[in-house]
Amino acid sequence: MNMTFDQLTSWDNLFYAWRRASKSKRSQGSTAAFEFNLEENLQRLQSGLQNQTYSPGAYSSFYIHEPKKRLISAAPFRDRVVHHALCQIIEPVFEKSFIFDSYANRLGKGTHRALNRAQFFSRRFRYVLQCDVEQFFPAIDHQVLYSIIAAKIKDADILWLIKKILQSGVDVLSEEYEMSYFPGDDLFAPLRPRGLPIGNLTSQFWANCFLNPFDHFVKRELRCPAYLRYVDDFLLFSNSKK
Repeated sequence: MNMTFDQLTSWDNLFYAWRRASKSKRSQGSTAAFEFNLEENLQRLQSGLQNQTYSPGAYSSFYIHEPKKRLISAAPFRDRVVHHALCQIIEPVFEKSFIFDSYANRLGKGTHRALNRAQFFSRRFRYVLQCDVEQFFPAIDHQVLYSIIAAKIKDADILWLIKKILQSGVDVLSEEYEMSYFPGDDLFAPLRPRGLPIGNLTSQFWANCFLNPFDHFVKRELRCPAYLRYVDDFLLFSNSKK
């Protein structure tokens, strides 16, 4: 599927992105303020993207404590419109490569289907290994993520926007990350840009892109007979405890 920056910055795509970004949030101040001068704000956003003068704004951050303490970082509303505009264009490209049993932030998936699938597997296999990824969103390495994205996205202007959004979140979760060293790391490893703001739509989508190679590794290399993932939580089922 060919996708272009012109498609991303088209009026129809930006207008639809605004509708999705504002869904159930139109009473909020920033959303209402954007809508008050909707046409002008969308035109300004379109011009900034087309001229590549667009620059993401600052995040506002707060903690939630359910189910565990997490730092949520919310982008300004105009940036959330851009996130939707981007995902609307690039999601179909990646969707074709995702495994069936990846359930987070995908159309027709979700928590209920993930739980149903887990129950289905639990009735057919004797053992389950439950895992998650330590410090997942704070630890996501931008260089690794970008290489995964760039393997499928070839449009230079779309990649420019992806870099802009990635760079905007570099320091947001820095205080939440405790450095872990791996084979091959050097003294400069702690300086590698890491972290995706948990409140971003792009972060939720890129989390799937980041772990997609791992999904295929479990299926193809480990040959796990039954496996499913929801964000960074995953289950491996087998009749062999080993």
